[in-house]
Amino acid sequence: MNASTPRLFVAATEQNAGKTTISLGLYAALRKAFPKIGFIKPVGQRFVDVEGHQIDEDSVLIRDTYGTEVPIEDMSPIAVEPQFTRRYINHANSDALVRRIAHAFDRAAWEKDFAIVEGTGHAGVGSVFDLSNARVARILKSKVLLVTGAGIGRPIDEAALNKALFDQENVEVIGVIMNKVLPDRMESIADIARRGFERLGLELLGMIPRERMLAQPTLEQVCDRIFGRFLHGNELGRKRIHKAIIGAKSSKNLLADVEPDSLLIIPGDRTDAIAAILERSHQPDGGPFCGVVLSDGLPVEEALMPLIENTRLPVITSRHDSYVIASSIHSMTVKTQPGDTEKIERIQGLVNDHINIPRILEKIR
Repeated sequence: MNASTPRLFVAATEQNAGKTTISLGLYAALRKAFPKIGFIKPVGQRFVDVEGHQIDEDSVLIRDTYGTEVPIEDMSPIAVEPQFTRRYINHANSDALVRRIAHAFDRAAWEKDFAIVEGTGHAGVGSVFDLSNARVARILKSKVLLVTGAGIGRPIDEAALNKALFDQENVEVIGVIMNKVLPDRMESIADIARRGFERLGLELLGMIPRERMLAQPTLEQVCDRIFGRFLHGNELGRKRIHKAIIGAKSSKNLLADVEPDSLLIIPGDRTDAIAAILERSHQPDGGPFCGVVLSDGLPVEEALMPLIENTRLPVITSRHDSYVIASSIHSMTVKTQPGDTEKIERIQGLVNDHINIPRILEKIR
């Protein structure tokens, strides 16, 4: 296996801590030192079908954003589909999986100046099929950058647990990035967090502030989440949602004190209120809503269809009730999508401004 190309394994203390966000930003930041960078996510759990292959969606994001010039199947060699673990426990094939990862890494790092390896979940994820993040980092002979959540006690405790697993595999953790820190608390916790990590032998290499935009889903993402379909305005599906509200008020009071770019969730038989919102969208300011979801799978009254077809607002219908829809949106894990230029550029800026890139370069060279 390739042992000469410099590499860095981006791991995390928990799922959805921000590995992909950090990897996406690091790719751009490190290109100043390494013009040609490869990428691989050896074990993926969220995948899409690409050219007949099950490919982790984060690998697709990196390929589409940066044009990695790596065969997509080598950027995502193992996709953990629903029966994967059961089959492995019944018929363990560890050597074959290790060879697949090593071969894919060789392809991903071929003629590259550097390679980014993204993990999946915390250090122990994958242990059930003998490919924990810690073991994969050892197989790939990679140093590790650990991403944690915000705070003091919990991130340090979780970093200690994860570091122990990497230590067990003789893998060096070069430092920690703390993600999603409240902007007004960054200064107050920076010093104490730094000293806390140092007690574990870890260096704090950066703190990324929480950015509200990064957690805001698009209408497309909401539509997929609630198993809905667009009745109108699917071309505006990339509009971001600031807040989701349930239309429980009368049509007269529905527009009172609504924050801009809110998504209205309202039963499909509330004809008067729906009509008022759709008509409001034609005023110069467009109104406070970025879209409407008609809940409960109720048939749309014929009188509403001309308004829906001519409104400036995207309109989605879903069979779920308003509470289920609102709860689903609130609990969404919002992933960055290929082509979301505004979000990608913001991530690149945050990583460049808040992570000590020169120090990372020192530690991996």
